[in-house]
Amino acid sequence: MIALSVNLNKVALIRNSRDTSIPDVPEHATLCIDAGADSITVHPRPDQRHIRADDCRQLAAMLTVEFNIEGNPFAGSRASDRKGVSDYPGFMELIRELRPAQCTLVPDGDAQLTSDHGFDLHAQADDLEPVLAELRALGVRSSLFMDPVPGQMAIAASIGADRIELYTESFAEAVSCGRGVQECFERFRKTADAALEAGLGVNAGHDLNLQNLPVFRKLPGLMEVSIGHALTVDALRMGMPAAVKAYREALAGS
Repeated sequence: MIALSVNLNKVALIRNSRDTSIPDVPEHATLCIDAGADSITVHPRPDQRHIRADDCRQLAAMLTVEFNIEGNPFAGSRASDRKGVSDYPGFMELIRELRPAQCTLVPDGDAQLTSDHGFDLHAQADDLEPVLAELRALGVRSSLFMDPVPGQMAIAASIGADRIELYTESFAEAVSCGRGVQECFERFRKTADAALEAGLGVNAGHDLNLQNLPVFRKLPGLMEVSIGHALTVDALRMGMPAAVKAYREALAGS
């Protein structure tokens, strides 16, 4: 069964629009887990625009399922500019402190509204290799956010990654516009095959939803999907527990 990891960033984004603790991030994590989520994902940015460092700490203390923290491993510490919000300690400092089950490394920056590309390992492998070695020493499973480029999978394995997370926006866009779906899926299939051949686990995420999952779930070796934006939007209409159950059913082919 493909694992469903629910990303709670958008729950935190709604909370941050007011000086309040509502909606409560740990409470919504519990709702997701009780409805069948296999793990919880967060992506704390240095500007703390949605998930904050303290959210990560609270989740680490209460979660009964796997915890996946995403982010840029080269993001350093930053002082908070919001009253009552603690400073951002730096991404790897947060990982060293909390030691989640999985750490997904993402090449993002403040100027990006959301993650919009994977690593280019031809240029970044040397910088990432010691980070991956540290994650392994910490007992944290590593995953690299990657575009569907088969030729990069062997490099990911050679520098010590445990898994890759395929950046799926191009597939979601193909399904949305109804053009080139099979050709796009084939590119992801070839990448997944290359990852499996290299000994990597395969995760995926970004803009996956109830419309495109019935096709994408057929990707060879797919172990986990991380879904936040679309699931949160569906939760506004049907409620969080029902949305989680709907995504579980989509992954099961129901």
